[in-house]
Amino acid sequence: MTLTASRTTSPTAPERRQKPPRKPLNLQGKITGIIVTLIVIVQVYPLAWLFITSLRTEKDFAGGNPFALPTTVTFDNYARAFATGNLGLNILNSFIVTVGSIVVIVFLGMMGAYALQVLGFRFSKLVRALFLIGIIVPVQVALVPLFVDYAAVNLLDTYQSIIIPLAGFALPTSIYLFSSFYEYIPGEIYEAASLDGAGPYRIFAQITLPLSVNTMVTVAMVNSIFIWNDFIFANTFVLTDDLKTIPLGLQNYIGAMGKIDWTATFAAVCVSITPLLLVFLVLNKAMTYSLASGATKG
Repeated sequence: MTLTASRTTSPTAPERRQKPPRKPLNLQGKITGIIVTLIVIVQVYPLAWLFITSLRTEKDFAGGNPFALPTTVTFDNYARAFATGNLGLNILNSFIVTVGSIVVIVFLGMMGAYALQVLGFRFSKLVRALFLIGIIVPVQVALVPLFVDYAAVNLLDTYQSIIIPLAGFALPTSIYLFSSFYEYIPGEIYEAASLDGAGPYRIFAQITLPLSVNTMVTVAMVNSIFIWNDFIFANTFVLTDDLKTIPLGLQNYIGAMGKIDWTATFAAVCVSITPLLLVFLVLNKAMTYSLASGATKG
């Protein structure tokens, strides 16, 4: 009886030889991985080439393959970059303009979006639409009128002459991002605060402002890249070398007869983009979270 029962319960030979089912090939995942890898290579390669070229000698770069690895590594290009132009002063000017513009953009963008989206008033949607129309206005149409107005009020060749138009043209996007975020904040929170006796300024300072940190990071990072590299406003309204920003300062590396010291220029560009890279690496996590949720879902 025992032998019969054991034979009955023991697995058959085909069952013992049965192989586990194969996992289906994730073709879509592999294609996505390949595309992402190619995008990363395209994005990283120019930075790597820029840094490698900044370490080549001028003779090696001019006489050899510009895309080859350096035969001799030198840091003289960085010393020449600071000696040829006012690189330190240019970086300081760009920093002042960028920080000043970002402060104005974030502050006015938050306050404008709060008034339009949270407080609300008659024709608030029309006002918001008028702000959004500013996104499609090209900056070139404002150069001549601003130059004339700045000359009349003695604002030419000042930090304010660059900060004001940079902040003004970035404000529509800033208001749109903050408004999109405020739209998803539950209205019950504001109603509860109002019942507790909180006014609009207190509600903004204690509720809306703390919740807007991720959106503030997004607005600051997106605009700082364009402001740091701005050329058109600085080239129009800056008249002396003392207020030149980095894009204008790079013109100092053009010598007689249009000869350009390329290796020193590449070294100067490496130095100029380092602050932005450091800020982006520090705020990368907050910016990624903000783009995923802070500016859209709240």
